[in-house]
Amino acid sequence: MVVKKAAPLKTSPLKDKKLLFLGSSVTYGSAAGGVSMADHIRGLDGCRVVKEAVCGTTLADRSPDSYVSRLKRVDTDQDFDAVICQLSTNDASRRIPLGAVGDSRDTFETDTVAGAMEAIIAYVQDTWSCPIVFFTNTKFDSPEYQVMVDILPLLQEKWGIHILDLWNDDEMNNVGADKYALYMSDAIHPTRAGYLLWWTPKFQACLYELIGES
Repeated sequence: MVVKKAAPLKTSPLKDKKLLFLGSSVTYGSAAGGVSMADHIRGLDGCRVVKEAVCGTTLADRSPDSYVSRLKRVDTDQDFDAVICQLSTNDASRRIPLGAVGDSRDTFETDTVAGAMEAIIAYVQDTWSCPIVFFTNTKFDSPEYQVMVDILPLLQEKWGIHILDLWNDDEMNNVGADKYALYMSDAIHPTRAGYLLWWTPKFQACLYELIGES
């Protein structure tokens, strides 16, 4: 199947909004020529997008390219209407310790998954005072990623984050074998068709509801 370039929407609730996408290869679009849902939303919805995505990186702050480290290098003079953060599969594949959601709102064990996520949330809220959305992958065989998904409601209860949970989305995970082969390059990375036809509508619906009327 050839995926044609989608025509911009005549009107969009996201027009002129500014979004920061923070992630790794899934956010980058590594199996789709570097084109992900972030790029499709930019083109379709007429919004401004900063895509801070580096393949192979982790939430946990264990290298200069971690999510935590890169977020702190984003220009703080610009304003964002929302930050959309990938629940990285790399933390799961590398078996980074999960850690726990703590009582503190300013001290975090950022070398763990939970601590890094809390640090990201606190930084976004303190710096830009905008909503933050954590999104998951669609389901694949990974008990380690499952426990990362399971901790999201605890973070939501503490911090008021928003969750785009593709992992537990029956509609997303019950596509037939033919469509799955079209949409996914492997168990983790969508194809260009997967981003445009399968993932992007879910992101649009989430963001329309979250910031479309703001």
